[in-house]
Amino acid sequence: MKPYIIETHGLSYSFGKRPVLQNLELRVPQGAIFGFLGPNGAGKSTTIRILLGLLPVPKGEVLLHGQDLKEQRLDILSRTGALIEMPTLYRHLSGYDNLEMHRRMVRAPKSRIAEVLQIVGLSQDARRKTIEYSLGMSQRLGIALALLADPELLILDEPTNGLDPSGIREVRELILRLNREFGKTIFLSSHLLSEIEKCATELAIIDKGATLYQGSLQHLYEGAFQSNVLRLETSNNAVAHKLLLDHQYPLLPQEADVVSVQVQDKRQVALLNRLLVENGLDVYSLSTNTLNLEDLFLNITQGEATPDAVH
Repeated sequence: MKPYIIETHGLSYSFGKRPVLQNLELRVPQGAIFGFLGPNGAGKSTTIRILLGLLPVPKGEVLLHGQDLKEQRLDILSRTGALIEMPTLYRHLSGYDNLEMHRRMVRAPKSRIAEVLQIVGLSQDARRKTIEYSLGMSQRLGIALALLADPELLILDEPTNGLDPSGIREVRELILRLNREFGKTIFLSSHLLSEIEKCATELAIIDKGATLYQGSLQHLYEGAFQSNVLRLETSNNAVAHKLLLDHQYPLLPQEADVVSVQVQDKRQVALLNRLLVENGLDVYSLSTNTLNLEDLFLNITQGEATPDAVH
């Protein structure tokens, strides 16, 4: 099992008398793209500020890279890069000069500038003033700034916020490449659940400062499969309907040209298909109305999730 690059134990935080985080538990495996989700006011921004040392850790334990944030803050932050929504750029300077100023602060080698420009696809635009950059180019330059010190962990908060579809795709592909080719662990917070669905392998869903779900995206989908409805078309739907009824499959009200049946798992789908074929029916299509991440997120945060989906 891979070690955790981020761990929180009993993390609690309050603004005055208002609790924001309540015994928050996070486990981010090294090498993962980790989606961090929650409705507005769930405590995501506060958690990220704590992870980046911008807020103290008054109660609980926070470990990054296996070290206690309270005791090893500077060493931890030197191994962690971050982009919080929009990067802060000197707009009268070029992309290269912005990187040069930041390079001096983090004491990275000068050769690193060309490397990060190539990684984020801005080598050809390095000498342009950043006031001429599109929003997507600015976001990629922000990620380049975060990469200068060659961190093991990248914390990205809403990196596609405000981007058009082309810019969103560019940032998504960059995130995937950073993970797959350069081995970066990505801690990714976003309201765009479709993007988390395309990128993340692990995720946590929080609300009211507490963890509601944590685990793999695959496990979350498998936990939701029990409510799936299988829709099928055959060479004779009337015969298929009677056959399934005789074998005590839970059928839903019949629609024109479609037979709908509730299934528990993938194995049951295979058995059902075999039953139809062995009884001389041609199966033209099988499809399930699998819940997407948005459906599952709403189910969990609104208290409608199955026990298997929350732990």
